[in-house]
Amino acid sequence: MTELGARFLAALVNLGMEHGLRQGRKLARAGQVLSLSLSTSIVVAQVQGSQLSPHRARIGVKAFTGPQWARIENALAEQALFTAKLLDGQVPGEIEQLFAELGFSLFPSSMRELSMDCTCPEWEVPCQHAGAACHVLAERFDSDPFEVFAWRGRGREALLERLRELRGRAGVPTVAPGDKPLMACLDSFWHRQNPPAAALPQPLRTEVPDAVLDQLDPLPISLRGHEVTELLRPAYRAVLRTRRGPAQP
Repeated sequence: MTELGARFLAALVNLGMEHGLRQGRKLARAGQVLSLSLSTSIVVAQVQGSQLSPHRARIGVKAFTGPQWARIENALAEQALFTAKLLDGQVPGEIEQLFAELGFSLFPSSMRELSMDCTCPEWEVPCQHAGAACHVLAERFDSDPFEVFAWRGRGREALLERLRELRGRAGVPTVAPGDKPLMACLDSFWHRQNPPAAALPQPLRTEVPDAVLDQLDPLPISLRGHEVTELLRPAYRAVLRTRRGPAQP
C-alpha cells in the first residue's frame, strides 16, 4: 500500500479505531466488500458478512466549504511544483503539510469530522463491515489520489480547472492538452529537440595571390619603365599554381 492509503488508515488508528480496522482487514482480504461508491462527503459499501444479505456500511466525512476550498486552491496555485504535479495527474507527497499550514487536515483528525454506521447489529465503531470498507477505501486513495479531494468536496476536474484558471490569471502558462509537463522532460530539457537546420552554404573562397601587392604603398622603383609591383604579379601567380599542383584535364 502506498502512502496516501497508509496515512488514511493511520489517521483512523489515531482516532481509536484500530480494533475495528483489524477485524475489517480480514473481510477486505477475503473479498467480502462487494461494492464501494464514493461521492462528496460519503462512501457507501456493500459488505458481505455472516448473514445471507450484505450489510451497507457508510463512512462520512465533513467536506470543506466553498471558501475553504478557495483558500486551498489559491495556496496550491502559488506553488508551481504542486500545480505542475497535479495537472500531470500526481498528488505531491507534501500536500498534507500545505493543508496543515492553512489550518486544515486532509484526513479526519477528530470524530467531529467523521461518522460511520452500518446496518449490522454490532455496536463498535467501526464495526468489522465499516472497517473492511475503510481498507478498500484506502486502496482507492492509492489507485486514484484525487478521490481524497473528491471525498472532501472537490472532484478532480473541478480542482484542475480551477488551478488552470488561477495560474492563467497570474500569467503563468499551464500545460496544454497533449503537451508533456516540464517535470516529465527534465532529463532532456537541455538537449536539442530538433535536428539542426542545414548549414548555410559558405561563400566560395577566391584566392587572389597578388592581393598583398595592392596593400603596399607604391614603390619608388621602376625597371625599364615598368613599376616593380606589376613585374612581381606573375611571380605570385606562379607560386599559387605550384601550390595547387598541375591542372586536372
